[in-house]
Amino acid sequence: MRWIAIGASLLLAMAVQANAAPPAPAKTVIHTYDALSLAANGRMADVEADDPGNLPEEAHGHVAVRDATGKIVASYDPCKSCKYSDTAFSPKGDALAFIATDETSHKAMLIVAKGAAPRTISTISGVANTVRWSPDGSRIAALVTLGAKKKTGATQAAAPMVGEIGETNDEQRIAVVSANGGALKPLSPADTYIYEFSWTPDNKGFVATGAKGNGDNNWWIAKLVHVDAASGALRVIAAPKTQLDIPRVSPDGKTVAYIGGLMSDWGSIGGDIYTVPLAGGTPKDITPNFKGSFRGIAWSGNKLRAAALIDNNAAALNVDPVTGVAKIGWQAPVSVKAQEFDGPIQFAGDSMASIIEDFTHAPTILAGHPADAAPITHENDALPANVAAQTVHWTSDNHIVQGWLFGPKSVEPGKKYPMIVIVHGGPSAAATPRYIASGGQHGTNIDFAYDAVSRGYYIFYPNPRGSYGQGEAFTRANIKDFGRGDLRDDLRGIDQVEKVAPVDEKRLGMFGHSYGGWMSMWVNTQSRRFKAIVAGAGVANWTSYYGQNGIDQWMIPFFGASVYDDPAVYRAASPIEFIKNAKTPTLIYVGERDVECPAPQSLEYWHALKAMGTETKLVIYAGEGHHFHKLTDLEDLRHRIIGWFDAHLK
Repeated sequence: MRWIAIGASLLLAMAVQANAAPPAPAKTVIHTYDALSLAANGRMADVEADDPGNLPEEAHGHVAVRDATGKIVASYDPCKSCKYSDTAFSPKGDALAFIATDETSHKAMLIVAKGAAPRTISTISGVANTVRWSPDGSRIAALVTLGAKKKTGATQAAAPMVGEIGETNDEQRIAVVSANGGALKPLSPADTYIYEFSWTPDNKGFVATGAKGNGDNNWWIAKLVHVDAASGALRVIAAPKTQLDIPRVSPDGKTVAYIGGLMSDWGSIGGDIYTVPLAGGTPKDITPNFKGSFRGIAWSGNKLRAAALIDNNAAALNVDPVTGVAKIGWQAPVSVKAQEFDGPIQFAGDSMASIIEDFTHAPTILAGHPADAAPITHENDALPANVAAQTVHWTSDNHIVQGWLFGPKSVEPGKKYPMIVIVHGGPSAAATPRYIASGGQHGTNIDFAYDAVSRGYYIFYPNPRGSYGQGEAFTRANIKDFGRGDLRDDLRGIDQVEKVAPVDEKRLGMFGHSYGGWMSMWVNTQSRRFKAIVAGAGVANWTSYYGQNGIDQWMIPFFGASVYDDPAVYRAASPIEFIKNAKTPTLIYVGERDVECPAPQSLEYWHALKAMGTETKLVIYAGEGHHFHKLTDLEDLRHRIIGWFDAHLK
C-alpha cells in the first residue's frame, strides 16, 4: 500500500469550464537517470532519457556509461521499442549487462556490452529483472517469470480475474546463463517465488528471500533461503518474524546480513540490520537502537556499508557487523535512488554513487568518496528552483515528528494561502524531497505540485508515526492504532506549519494515495478541519477489504490478527463505520485492476457519501493498477485534482 503520490495541476474551477482543455504548459525538459550501478573501477552505468513532459508515453531511454568524472564513455540503445533496466557491471568492471524489455512482444532480453556493440545473450518470453554476475564473472543470474500474466509486483495491474481463481500463480525464479550466452535456465524451485537474491562468494549458490504460493501476497511471510547453484535445491536459513530485504553474504562466506523490520510493501525498504550465519540460525538485530531506517547494505571486506534515512537526511554509513556501531560518512537533505532491489546508494571499494534530488534541484548523479562526494552530471543544472522549501519538526505525544513544507517563492505580507496536506502511502515509507518541475506531467508519479504552488497553494508532507526515518520503534508505533496516533501527528504538524508559514486554517485540503487514500477517507469521518479531500486508491472498509485485496498477508503484522480472529480492530479503523460524520467534499479515484486497494473499496465509499448527501465524485481508470502507467490517465487525474481543490479552497 505504498505508492507515494506527489503533485497537482491546472483545471479551471468554474463549472462551466470544467471540461475545457487547459492551455498547454511550456515544456520543461528533465534529463532522467535510473537503474544506476557502480563498478569496482569507478565507472557508472544507468538508463537516461530526456522527458519534456506531457508525452503520450514514457520517454525512450538509452544506457549510458560514465567515468568517475561524469563523462559519458559509452552509450547503448540496441532496441528502439524496448525499455532498459537493471544495469550490472562484471566483477572486473570490463563488461556491462542490462535488460531490455519489449512490452509489445512480452519478451525480455539479457544484453551484454563489452567494448564493442552490445549483444543479446539470452531472450525469454515473460519478464526479467535483477541482473547479478557471479563473483568469478563466468555466469549471469537474473530473476525471471516465464509466461508472466502481469508485471512484477503488487503495485502493477492485476491479470484479469476470470476462470478458476487461485490455482495458478506467476512464479519468479532465479535463472542462470553463461556470460558467453545461451538459454537462461530456471534454477530455483518452481513452486517458490524469489523476491531478491545475491550470489555467495564461492560461486556455488545464492542467498535469497522467497515464499511459496502467490508472489504478490506472500512477500510479508518470505523466508531467508539458500539456493544451490548446481541443483537448485533450497534450504531455509531463517524464518524471521519481521519482513526482510537485500540479503548479502560476507566475503568469507560465513554471514548473511539483511535489513529487517516492519515493512508494508515489497520494495519500500526500512528497518534495522540483522546478521545470521549462512549455515542457519537465529538472526541478530545488530542496530536495535539506531535512530533512523536502513534502506540498503553492501559488504566491503569485513565491514558493512549502508544507506539510511535519518530524520530528514539521506545518509551513507559504515557499520561494524559485530558491534553494530554505525558511522556517518555522508548525509544531505535529499532523496537518493539507484536500483529498487539493490538499495538507494551503490557502493564499490571506497566509493559511492546515487541519483539525488530535492525540491529545488533536479536529479543528478552524485559520486565519489563519501567525505567528498559531489554531483558529476550537469544536464539539469539550468533548471530553476520553482518553490521555497523547508523541513518542519514538531512534538506529538512522546515523538519528535518531521515533515516537509513548500510553497510560493514569494508571498504577499499579511496574506494567507490555502494548503494541501499530502499523506504518503505505506504506512511504512516516508515522504522525501522531489524536484518540483514546471511544464506539466513528467514520468508516472502524480505530478501536480508545481501547478498547485503556482496557483498559490502551500503543500505539506508529514511523516507521522509509522514512517521511516526515526528508528524502528517509531515505525512500529502505529500497530493496531491506524488513524489515531498518526492522525494526531498530522494535525499537530499542521499546527506547527501555521506558526512558520502564512497558511489559511480555513482553506485546508488533504490528498493521499494508498494508505494516504485510506487516511483521506478516514479524516473525513474524524475531523472538520479540511474543506476538500482527494482520496486515491483508498480503503473504506477494512473488513471487506481483507477479502477483496490480493495482499492480505501485509495486514497481520499491523492489525495483530486476521479479520476473522479479531474483527473489532478492523472495524475500529474503517471509515465506513463512521460514515455519517463524513461531510467534506471528496473526489475519489482508483485503478480498475488495483491488486493492493481494489476498486470496490472506492465504490463503497463513494456510494456511502452519496447516501449521506456529501458532495463526491468517483473516477475509475480502465486497466490501471495501484501505480498508474498511462500518461494520459495521469494527465487527466492531475487536472481533476487541481480542479477539485480550486473549486473548494480558492
